[in-house]
Amino acid sequence: MSLAVKQSVKQPPAAERVYAHVKQAVLERRYEGGTLLTEGELAEAVGVSRTPVREALLRLEAEGLLKLYPKKGALVLPVSAQEIADVVETRQLVEEYAARKAVPAPAGLIERLEELLAEQKAQAAAGDFAAAAVTDRCFHAEIVRSGGNEILSRLYDQLRDRQLRMGVAVMHSHPDRIAKTLAEHEEILRALRAGDAEAAVGIVHRHVSWFSHLARGEVR
Repeated sequence: MSLAVKQSVKQPPAAERVYAHVKQAVLERRYEGGTLLTEGELAEAVGVSRTPVREALLRLEAEGLLKLYPKKGALVLPVSAQEIADVVETRQLVEEYAARKAVPAPAGLIERLEELLAEQKAQAAAGDFAAAAVTDRCFHAEIVRSGGNEILSRLYDQLRDRQLRMGVAVMHSHPDRIAKTLAEHEEILRALRAGDAEAAVGIVHRHVSWFSHLARGEVR
């Protein structure tokens, strides 16, 4: 194997490690909005050179999580009220469309949603809100993916990444909300099992709407 090929094989895993490290820390709010991250600190934390750090930060900037400043570092972008509104509005458009398209639901989709719901219940019972937020994302993503539209699926993954950062903090602030979330997931699953597209769409709309109120502090 040539040196060039060896480097191309080695480099992506390093950049991927940095990307995963920073993204998880931002989404779980260990790197809060307003934090300035430097390439040197991140390279040391992950144990890589600066080149893959730069590559990972560019990718995260494209996803809207960071803003790069040459020779200074990367600023973790704070979550704004407008971003919350935009994410919720787009999620409603995508998820309501996906819920309608998922009916009649294939057996494989129902089985996967049942597994994810059981997993989320166990995580909630253990108080692991970060894990429960990820499983919540997977539950909704399965419904979107079932429609077979790859562009919508990729768009949705980016939306849910943004919301995960908001959602972890919300779940910690309102631990009672997790029970309502699980109950609404049960309702969505029941509507899909029954082949009732309109009921599924209505529940999804209500389920996604609550988030904008909680994230803004308008608890209801």
